[in-house]
Amino acid sequence: MKYRKLGRTGLDVSLICLGTMTWGEQNTEAEAHAQIGYALDNGVNFIDTAEMYPVPPRPETQGRTESYIGSWIAANRSRRDSFVLATKAAGPTRAPAGATKGPARPSHIRGGRTNLTRANLEEALNDSLRRLQTDHVDLYQLHWPDRSTNFFGQLGYTHVPEEDTVPILETLEALDGLVKSGKVRHVGLSNETPWGVSQFLLHSQLAGLPRVASIQNPYSLLNRSFEVGLAEMSLREDVGLLAYSPLAFGVLSGKYLGGQKPAGARLSLFDRFQRYSSGNTEAAAYEYVKLFRQAGIDPAQGALAFVNSRGFVASNIIGATTMDQLRDNIASVDIELPPDLLAAIDAIHQRWPNPAP
Repeated sequence: MKYRKLGRTGLDVSLICLGTMTWGEQNTEAEAHAQIGYALDNGVNFIDTAEMYPVPPRPETQGRTESYIGSWIAANRSRRDSFVLATKAAGPTRAPAGATKGPARPSHIRGGRTNLTRANLEEALNDSLRRLQTDHVDLYQLHWPDRSTNFFGQLGYTHVPEEDTVPILETLEALDGLVKSGKVRHVGLSNETPWGVSQFLLHSQLAGLPRVASIQNPYSLLNRSFEVGLAEMSLREDVGLLAYSPLAFGVLSGKYLGGQKPAGARLSLFDRFQRYSSGNTEAAAYEYVKLFRQAGIDPAQGALAFVNSRGFVASNIIGATTMDQLRDNIASVDIELPPDLLAAIDAIHQRWPNPAP
């Protein structure tokens, strides 16, 4: 395993992070526990979850993923301090201004009390800690911004200057209280923009508040939009990317090419992930899969190796529904893509830029 710094926290996190959002929907509790054990035994020291999980979010299953992790912690108490545990607080349920696509945001969490206020964050954290059966989380992230802006595949931008939203300073002050309580070690962002990151950093510096350590945004061969503005922010300000959907929900493995719908696969089961189902997405995925196969590299491992190779990536969040997938995903850290292959990847990107934003 390889390790990288998590912001300026002093923590070293594994380049592969164990993602968990299928646990409780596509994976049983026993399967979740097996994945945790295998990952930790093979050098992974970073586990990411969220109060909203599993996905798709439903009232009947909300919080189940954290509960599965909690039951493992309860049975393996001596190993709790051997890994970095991250979770996320859901943001507000309002639809973004001008939204024409993207998954609906859940309104069932905490009865809809999801604006990023002190009271709501305290409630969210305490509920997560209870399910996780631990007294602290190492990284507490805001799952998406309180304001209307672009994330979850939203394009275009509709400015709402008079929007009733929780100011970033107020949210950061609330996070400061959670850190001072000892229940949170470090804080991070998710689905954020360059402006949002800059504001969190500014308020942190001016008011002596916790400095965000990371940003968890989508990044893959089919969505390199992070490179436009946030990559520089990550490197200059030490706010590393925790890359989610590095395989674009499995599209980059090649298993959906030609209209295939493998039994039990996420895009076969659920129709909410349209950002990964366009014609351009399939055309680009076909080219990447063909390129890796010609190079003698498993397409999924090649796609993960590309994400692993980016200097602004602190950790690559993989998700697996089978142990075979988990083993292959973790093994991607051993693959080094040669310069000619990286050049070929960039050539495909020029033809099919960011088809799954």
